[in-house]
Amino acid sequence: MRREELADLNAFLAVAEEQSFTRAAAKLGTSQSALSYTLRRLETRLGVRLLTRTTRRVSATEAGERLLRTLRPALDAIAGELASLGDMREKPAGAIRISTSAHAASHVLWPTLERLLPHYPDIQVELNIESRLTDIVAERYDAGVRLGEHLARDMVAVRIGPDLRMAVVGAPAYLATHPAPRTPQDLAEHRCINLRQQTLGGLYAWELERNGREVKVRVEGQLIFNDVPMVLRAAASGFGLACLLEDHVQADLATGRLVRVLEEWCPPFSGYHLYYPSRRQASAAFALLVEALRYRGYRPSASGRVQDADSGAVVPENPLQ
Repeated sequence: MRREELADLNAFLAVAEEQSFTRAAAKLGTSQSALSYTLRRLETRLGVRLLTRTTRRVSATEAGERLLRTLRPALDAIAGELASLGDMREKPAGAIRISTSAHAASHVLWPTLERLLPHYPDIQVELNIESRLTDIVAERYDAGVRLGEHLARDMVAVRIGPDLRMAVVGAPAYLATHPAPRTPQDLAEHRCINLRQQTLGGLYAWELERNGREVKVRVEGQLIFNDVPMVLRAAASGFGLACLLEDHVQADLATGRLVRVLEEWCPPFSGYHLYYPSRRQASAAFALLVEALRYRGYRPSASGRVQDADSGAVVPENPLQ
């Protein structure tokens, strides 16, 4: 069926239901003369009269009634499908791929997804947990999550988590034989557990700060890991001091398995950001997820590199992802 034939049938249905060319023309947004021409063309093509016209009303002929019995449910079904397509456009649905670190996935993304997804069964989220720096455009991710990325200018960064802190910790048995450090310089007298950065390959220099004075310390020790849980395990076993995110050590601090030192040298820094290309056309599903993740208790940091999309605040660099 050609497009104009479907339009002719729709015009016939409108006239038959309204029983008036005047009312049908107003309903269809066309002129009465154009509508009359359309119906004559349809009747000529079919070779039968579909409408009986009088001075007072228009009614369907027997052939017209037969056509209406088929036409009404068919056009109603088409209208229903078009409406359902509109619902799909408005209802959040589709797949979202995010590159993230393990810590951000477990502490920020998952708590939100756990609450959100049961209400939106048509949204599918893929979290790729990786420590390397990822080109989210080249690898076709919808977004990435990191602490301190050097983002291109066409990236939007949205704050999704609270401030974080580092913690320098050691086991009570280790600190019983090694006096607790009071300044970063004292770390030179301690065995420390190094963390190799998977993003850059080098060893993480412990970043400490007090009263605006920033210090990066290269520490020494027997052990080097590229895995945070192993650093934590070694510290709890008394092999030396470790510098990790507070979240990683809170449980061990609460039980006394680890003890904190240099706490005054570990101020808060701004937390995780979701970032994505500014030119990205956001789907309803992606826009919903961004709003669900958006952190609303944010206090801007005074220094850093990544700009927040809303407040203009920036995210300091931190490789512990």
